[in-house]
Amino acid sequence: EDVPLLPTVHELLGTRITTLMDYRQSEVQDLVRSLKYDGSGHAARLAAQLLADFLREEISSHRSFSQRKVLIIPVPLHSSRARERGFNQIELVLKALPQEFRDGALSTLMPGALLRIRETKQQTRLHRSERLSNVAGAFAVFEEAFVNKKHIFLIDDVTTTGATLVNAATPLRRAGAEVTLLALARA
Repeated sequence: EDVPLLPTVHELLGTRITTLMDYRQSEVQDLVRSLKYDGSGHAARLAAQLLADFLREEISSHRSFSQRKVLIIPVPLHSSRARERGFNQIELVLKALPQEFRDGALSTLMPGALLRIRETKQQTRLHRSERLSNVAGAFAVFEEAFVNKKHIFLIDDVTTTGATLVNAATPLRRAGAEVTLLALARA
């Protein structure tokens, strides 16, 4: 349970992505694997606690400069992958966040606001050069009015090249949202 929180900003594909942990650390690998492959409730609660510590400060800072409503959106799985796995690991984490991050007090959790409309190959099995084209055009906003003029924290479990987060953010930005990209860990 001593997972080190090391928020780090990376420039990936010309976009800022903040990661909270370093995947090279064995504790982080154990946490992510337990979450991703086992759907561990304990891992989800632990990751949610770490994420909440970070988000509390980020949302407070955002509110000092903007009146935009804050939404938290997980990177979605395609429906076939969700059926196969039985859960979306980052959605498990976000649903384990304290109530004020989900109910509008600090932010609102909106897992259905972004959709993965095209099935893609698993990014982990692709070369860096293939990752960007693999997820290009794979995401769409469910309803633009839900995200227009909002500040969105778009969150994924692990990022490597940033391709998934950057592509998932594109339709949100086109719909008029300001988007901050976060991942629990960077591999």
